[in-house]
Amino acid sequence: MRSRTLARGPQLTELGLGAAQLGNLGRETSDTDAQGAVDAAWDSGVRYFDTAPHYGLGLSERRLGAALARRPRSEYTVSTKVGRLLVPSPETAHRQDDGGFAVPAASRRDWDFSRDGILRSLEGSLTRLGLDHVDVVYLHDPDDHWQEAATTGVDTLVELRGQGVVKAVGVGMNQAAMLTEFVRRSDVDLVMVAGRHTLLDQSAREELLPLARERGVGVVAAAVYNSGLLAADRPPADATYDYLPAPGELIARAGALAGVCERHGVTLPEAAIAYPLRDPAVVSVVLGARDARQSRTNARRLAARVPDALWAELADLGLVPDGPGAQPTPTTPTTPTTPTTPTTQGERP
Repeated sequence: MRSRTLARGPQLTELGLGAAQLGNLGRETSDTDAQGAVDAAWDSGVRYFDTAPHYGLGLSERRLGAALARRPRSEYTVSTKVGRLLVPSPETAHRQDDGGFAVPAASRRDWDFSRDGILRSLEGSLTRLGLDHVDVVYLHDPDDHWQEAATTGVDTLVELRGQGVVKAVGVGMNQAAMLTEFVRRSDVDLVMVAGRHTLLDQSAREELLPLARERGVGVVAAAVYNSGLLAADRPPADATYDYLPAPGELIARAGALAGVCERHGVTLPEAAIAYPLRDPAVVSVVLGARDARQSRTNARRLAARVPDALWAELADLGLVPDGPGAQPTPTTPTTPTTPTTPTTQGERP
């Protein structure tokens, strides 16, 4: 597994493990499967792990921390997020969470990008993870909270970075436009863009990626399967796109992409992972995994050789742009690991 280095901050392996599924995204994941997902990712060379309090009301952080507990802390990078403060809610504990995770609603999420809210959120994350520090902290989905997130939120993260509490700070969102404004106006080290730099949605190419390259800000690409439509070799009729039923025209377009991939001996998911990494601004692709098999599948897909002729044909057909700057960045190998088997955010592989 190779790594890419931020202009300021830690190295990130080209493949990161997104831990939303460890928080029971959509359905329950057993403790055994969660541990297996992390172990298999580690054995495949993954050293970047991303989580958030939002994922399963803290369950993802607890499981990730437990799974990494016996690993040398200096050998891996962990990111978590702030902005949704978990507040105990015993009066709703008998209900199921309504945030997309199969967990009891024993806590509620309060939006809070204030300094106090961020500090309290990070303290809770460290307790759940069982760590004395995390490496990266993102402001999480501040779509409706621009004013506070862009001032107090960013200022607090920069303060924490200046104190050495964290190594790098950023913002994670499902849109490119506001991320572009954070890069333009604030001193962030990286951004996580979900679903907007994929084979089906290249909106991040318009302003975000060029500006990130110009300012030396790293980009982490998440949700590169667009929640499912690009996750299978051939998109099924009931595929989802951005967590909703995929429109027929998008299924047809994904089918056309799959056909081109097949002509070049590549699967659609392999191309979906490789495409974001062609831009010099991208430092990692984060994929979810629910168990060991899915982690191994993620690593195998990353390792697939994707010929340049594939990108040329996709561009010629007008399916996927592949313009200037879309070349791999210089990489450095991480500490060598020996996979035990041959060789998602919150997406199924």
